[in-house]
Amino acid sequence: MNVWGVHNDSLTNELVDEGFISIGWDRLGALSEIRQGREGLKRALTNLDPDAKPRSIAGQAGVLVRFRDEMKPGDVVVAPYKPTSTINIGVLVGDYYYDASAGTHRHRRRVEWRKTELPRTVFSQSALYEIGSVLTVFRVRNHAEEFLAALEEDGQTVEQLTHKVDQISDERAADEESDDEPRASRIERHTRDFVLNALHRKLTHQEFEEFTAELLRVLGYQARVTQYSQDGGVDVIAHRDPLGVEPPQIKVQCKHHTGTISAPEVQQLVGTQGPNELSLFVTLGNYSRDARMIERQRTGLRLLSGEDVVSLVLEHYSDLPESRRALMPLTPVLVVADAADV
Repeated sequence: MNVWGVHNDSLTNELVDEGFISIGWDRLGALSEIRQGREGLKRALTNLDPDAKPRSIAGQAGVLVRFRDEMKPGDVVVAPYKPTSTINIGVLVGDYYYDASAGTHRHRRRVEWRKTELPRTVFSQSALYEIGSVLTVFRVRNHAEEFLAALEEDGQTVEQLTHKVDQISDERAADEESDDEPRASRIERHTRDFVLNALHRKLTHQEFEEFTAELLRVLGYQARVTQYSQDGGVDVIAHRDPLGVEPPQIKVQCKHHTGTISAPEVQQLVGTQGPNELSLFVTLGNYSRDARMIERQRTGLRLLSGEDVVSLVLEHYSDLPESRRALMPLTPVLVVADAADV
């Protein structure tokens, strides 16, 4: 049994809803009709793009061979899910097929998804870096055990699953590295994962409330943390005016975990919203579809996910207090672009 990583930036929820993985190259037609293995695929690709460099043709052919021939039923698929920056894990249950009726990504494999929208914080930084490969389809070699552990553990909370994967990660040599090139998108994703992990692992819930207030101040708001309690109420009050007496008042609820926030949790915050008041929910995780539906229907409500928080941190990093920057030390650097031909 092999573990495969698959990237798909064209299709979103239909991958999970309909149970498949897919890749592009639709102009080739059915790959099953192309004979003579890798060499046959290279010739077909060259016919489509005669000006392409041999190295590019060889790389594309390698992806197609892996997807069509090397992936087998029973193999495990790890698929980063870009819309929510989470990870889906499933098992291949069928051979390659060509869906001529599909509008795009007609090359497909059936998958039984076992774990969906797992927080990236479940996995080690080096494992996340490995699945950040610039390739569309690739073997997960160095950290397969982490993803298999996540697949096999049933009925576990996110915290329990994270602890299990941490144990596996700790058993590995600390200096093991992925064999892929450190292109721009991988380094950016690695940085975002680093920030998210720091906020999750180095802050308590109360400290996360204080950090949220600090972030709001950096954005130009007056913000104060309310009296700390365990009742799940309003955690931060924010205003635009210096005295905090002019409307609108913003009521902020913070959840310091990387799981999925449900509609009832969002509705609880909405219930505190009075006339001329706004409400903001801040979490390091994501939101269910029903929770997002409330946001679309409710005026004055904004839901910030972990990815949103990370984006704000990166955009305003230099303005954050030094004590916060020390939790997640970053430095600007130029990196090789994904499109570079090296």
